[in-house]
Amino acid sequence: MPIRTGAEYVQCLQERHPEVYLRGERIDDVTTYPSLRNGVATMAKLYDMQHDAEFRDDMTYVSPSSGESVGASFIIPKSIGDLEHRHRMMAHWAKASFGMMGRTPDFLNVSLMAMAQAGDYFAQNRPEFKDNIQNYYEYVRENDLVLTHTLVNLQRTRSTTTTPLVDTTGVALAVTKETDDGLIVNGARVLATLGPLSDEIAVYPARSHRLPDGSEGRYSFAFAIPSDTKGLRYLCRESYDLERSNFDHPLGSRFEEMDAIVFFDNVLVPWDRVFLYGDPDLCNNMAMSTNQYLHSGHQVVTRNVAKCEFILGLASLMVRTLGSGGNPQVQSMLAEIIENLQMTKACLRAAEADAKPDRWGVTSPSLQYIGVARSMFIKMYPRMAEILHLLGSSSLMALPTEADMDGPLASDIERYLETDTASAAERVRLFRLAWDTCCSAFGSRQVLYERFFQGDSQRNAIILNNVTDTTPMTEMVQEFLEQG
Repeated sequence: MPIRTGAEYVQCLQERHPEVYLRGERIDDVTTYPSLRNGVATMAKLYDMQHDAEFRDDMTYVSPSSGESVGASFIIPKSIGDLEHRHRMMAHWAKASFGMMGRTPDFLNVSLMAMAQAGDYFAQNRPEFKDNIQNYYEYVRENDLVLTHTLVNLQRTRSTTTTPLVDTTGVALAVTKETDDGLIVNGARVLATLGPLSDEIAVYPARSHRLPDGSEGRYSFAFAIPSDTKGLRYLCRESYDLERSNFDHPLGSRFEEMDAIVFFDNVLVPWDRVFLYGDPDLCNNMAMSTNQYLHSGHQVVTRNVAKCEFILGLASLMVRTLGSGGNPQVQSMLAEIIENLQMTKACLRAAEADAKPDRWGVTSPSLQYIGVARSMFIKMYPRMAEILHLLGSSSLMALPTEADMDGPLASDIERYLETDTASAAERVRLFRLAWDTCCSAFGSRQVLYERFFQGDSQRNAIILNNVTDTTPMTEMVQEFLEQG
């Protein structure tokens, strides 16, 4: 199958019947359920972009096995030009949601590519695991599937002094039985973003949560299975699509990607879907050794650029509408957003410019620049949300709804809410967007997401220290000290 259309994606969701629960009830069809259908529609639009003449060259390439057009996020980079091609593809999808959807399919597509090209890493565990991961990558690529993933075990306690965090295994997802057909797993994992809207789920170790050594191999694995596998259940959080209009909730009504806890109840994982098993060291080191972290980071930083651009555009419109651009404090806050954008763009560009072939033959972005960009964004995004609060102040508080704009007080709204540069309708529409970005449940989830999505800050610091060679700098200082 070549690149899917939006309609084909929706049809696949309708043909599957995974166990999805929301608000205490099972959802039979996520494509029509009020709190999920708009997210499905947005995902469908992303798939349709692959067929749009404006984007197609950037968003696709020719499959080396089928000769069909497939998504460019699956490309195996052999040059900086290939990375730039993939960057253009990912940027189109990121800009379509202003970076508000963190788990568009390209995130796991690039991850799966890196894992597959590092097939020999998996073969160290068992020779057949190399074939498994490579066959699965090709299967997902040729069928243009949507994957979710879940990395982290639930914990009974966080009373640990170790960094990175060692999972408490009492409630962890675990292999409880081996059979001729595959592994039987039981337990729970978080956090499956896009889970209810996915075709398949990948389960592999988190970079920031270490698996215990010793006899705990049953907690060590990587695999992928269809989302409608028997015994697999998604428990969704409350939806931030409140079934309101695009005017009232411009972001929440479009970009609800949903997060879920995943329960595994005697779930069978066929052997041909197992990529690692029983080796804590291989699992703990998988993300960095395969460079999966670098390639997923390439997607993440591309999305972060789009998010910075959106925040800058939004903040600038708010300032123009309120006429506050001459205020030095306002200019300082806008400059801070500009700095965030330019630093993120510079890191992305440098990561591509300094890309080199890794030991698996894949041209990989620079770890230092990807790591710096991700670490910075943990601080950047909450601060940018705060800046929107400060710029908007009371204009974010008492906002009429779409119904009010045509209601009994419409003339009063038109008279009193207009500004020197915008009509009342333009002002309200703009500030409802700002409110949905930084004040609503949807906006608050974005802040929470970015605080933790980029990785554990201490773990990030350890990685940067480990990969940065300070020898030239220390020698420079030492030489100066020895001059006398």
